[in-house]
Amino acid sequence: MKSALILRRKSIERNMKALKESNQGIGTLLAFAIIPISGFALDVYIPSLPDMAAKLHTDQSSVQLTLSIFLITYGLGQLLIGGILDSYGRYLPNLVGLAGFIVTSIVIANTGSLYVIYAMRALQGIAAAIVIVSKRAFFFDLYTGEKLKSFASLFSVIWASAPIIAPFLGGYLQTHFGWQSNFYFLALFGLVFFILELIFSGETLKVRSSFNYKTIGKTYWSMLRASDFTAGLLILGLSYGMLMVYNMASPFIIETLLHYPPTVTGNCSLLSGLAVLAGGTISKIFISRPLFKKMLLSIGLQIIVAITLMVVTFRTQSLYTLMAYVILLHSLAGFIFNGMLAYCMTRFSHHGGLANGLAGGGYIIFTSALSYGVVSSITISSQFWLGVAYSVLIAGVLILVLRVKWRDKAEVANPKAEPAMVLSE
Repeated sequence: MKSALILRRKSIERNMKALKESNQGIGTLLAFAIIPISGFALDVYIPSLPDMAAKLHTDQSSVQLTLSIFLITYGLGQLLIGGILDSYGRYLPNLVGLAGFIVTSIVIANTGSLYVIYAMRALQGIAAAIVIVSKRAFFFDLYTGEKLKSFASLFSVIWASAPIIAPFLGGYLQTHFGWQSNFYFLALFGLVFFILELIFSGETLKVRSSFNYKTIGKTYWSMLRASDFTAGLLILGLSYGMLMVYNMASPFIIETLLHYPPTVTGNCSLLSGLAVLAGGTISKIFISRPLFKKMLLSIGLQIIVAITLMVVTFRTQSLYTLMAYVILLHSLAGFIFNGMLAYCMTRFSHHGGLANGLAGGGYIIFTSALSYGVVSSITISSQFWLGVAYSVLIAGVLILVLRVKWRDKAEVANPKAEPAMVLSE
């Protein structure tokens, strides 16, 4: 049986289309363009959450759970897929992931069962994980050094295009065609890239490693033992969790409490996404500056804004006060997220698929748990309580940044420890 599997694997490897050198440029553009696919899957139907709750005859938290289910399987999928990609390549798994994304989107658009949607969102999260990890690994296969670091810092900037475009588009789709149209859009999005990948892309992995659960487990454990890396994942989860808390709560604040239409929810999410993009872009400009100092300054500003939000909106609130604080807080979250993601992605770059699978999957799992935990334990019925939720997440980031600085000094003092970039460099 084992020899048959080895022969089958070698047969697959021989038949896989390698990326042509002439297509490396367009392949790189395609890889960047596909990165927002998970963001689109999360954000495009945010303006539809109240309508979905009404049409599916369920409550607010049950519909919000569709976001968390996607995030959980998306995160777990990234953890599991990294080793498979290092063993079987990037190209074929990417095509399988895109096909799965298309099918699950179509099924969701054609069902009225919340439980079927839960199941499809779980599978959709796995499909998106396969696509994202394979395309991030593409960069580790082809680029090194400063170019790789520069591309890694672009990941979150490119990803931020989804929160800008998706809810804005979703608001209009919801208004004119209903919530199902959002998932038809996702299916079309996946189909376009499936065709482009068939035409222009190919396999980029040069050396394949054997697939061994024990080896993968040991590698993951060695990464997680590095306190800077693990704390970085938690910081990413808390920063991204801020955006997820807003995504879960804003449709109900804007449409139910303030009585605006879904298009306004989409427009507000567009502004939120632009703020994240601006913060990420500024972070990329200052990518060479000491990380610890950048993090501490950003967190201090976030604390000031969050407390001001609670004070100002305790008695009065409007769409303008909501967006003023969201833009400020989300731009700072984008700044923190971009710097920390580049750090974590390049921390163990020699492990390729495993490293970016653990980095991407780890923070997503933390995000799903933290964001759903916050919206479940804090009833965000107003802007004041949104400020409370933000404050909880920001406090977590501050504690971790201060703790990692102390731990890094201890690790650097240990000559047997694995070399690490120091956050307080």
